[in-house]
Amino acid sequence: MLDALEVFTTVIVGLMVGVEFSVAFVINPIFNALPEDSGQLGRAHGGRMLGAVMPFWYIGSLVLSAIWAVAGWHHHGAGLVVTAGALLIVSVVMSMLLLVPINNRGKTWTPENRPADWKEQMNRWDRFHYVRVAVIIAAFALLVAALA
Repeated sequence: MLDALEVFTTVIVGLMVGVEFSVAFVINPIFNALPEDSGQLGRAHGGRMLGAVMPFWYIGSLVLSAIWAVAGWHHHGAGLVVTAGALLIVSVVMSMLLLVPINNRGKTWTPENRPADWKEQMNRWDRFHYVRVAVIIAAFALLVAALA
């Protein structure tokens, strides 16, 4: 049963990393290259769509890691899982304090109501997101190492 939990948790966190990596290095660069208001509209739609799903994914990944850490406390790799869980906590705190407030504003913007500094706010979100992606990649790598 522990083996299944370990694999399931690693897959769920890995998929989350893949989505967030793709947002940072594929989707947002595509949106930024679109003409006129298309990129801003795409970001707003993405913010609404992913903003509805990702909180559950982040919290779920954290909960699964915590269950793994408790269930496997006396097994090899428990320290790696605890460290991965701590990094996932950092990613959740970063999200709530830094990224969600910007996302909540951005997902309501249209070309008619967006603020003059909307590009600066999106660039700030991108910078915070790059750090968050690095944090969750590190958490994922630790979970993978704990499997060995």
